[in-house]
Amino acid sequence: MSKTIRAGDRFPETTFTRMTENGPAPVTSAELFAGKKVVLFGVPGAFTPTCSAKHLPGYVAEWDALRAKGVDLVACVAVNDAFVMDAWAKAHGAAGKVLMLADGNGDATRLLGLEADFSKYGMGQRSRRYSMIVEDGVVRQLNVEAAGEFKVSSAEATACQL
Repeated sequence: MSKTIRAGDRFPETTFTRMTENGPAPVTSAELFAGKKVVLFGVPGAFTPTCSAKHLPGYVAEWDALRAKGVDLVACVAVNDAFVMDAWAKAHGAAGKVLMLADGNGDATRLLGLEADFSKYGMGQRSRRYSMIVEDGVVRQLNVEAAGEFKVSSAEATACQL
């Protein structure tokens, strides 16, 4: 397990995959964060119970409020492929509000030190549940959930820190 990123750290150089009109395309962390205030939240998996019932829908519902507080971009990352992330966005009305970032191999998640072993559930290595506020590439706030919890990384909790 790598060292966990902390508030004050620069977000590391990494590449995610996002869905575009022409199919999956890479997007670097530099492209995502340079000159922007970004709320990034990570989930164990698309279409999983808490992620689908609470986490993603909360950010979709709070999108206008986050934008009103100066957030330029809201993005979700999961250790899933871009096709799954795109289907999940469509299923929850997230398109145009939450940028869905695939971390299919978990490389970015490991680089952040936020990996979790979900093997006992048949899901392999995934991401811990978290949210962060990143300003111009620097992590200003990091909220990592305890295993099985959903409190500090919700849209409402994150909005209070802006």
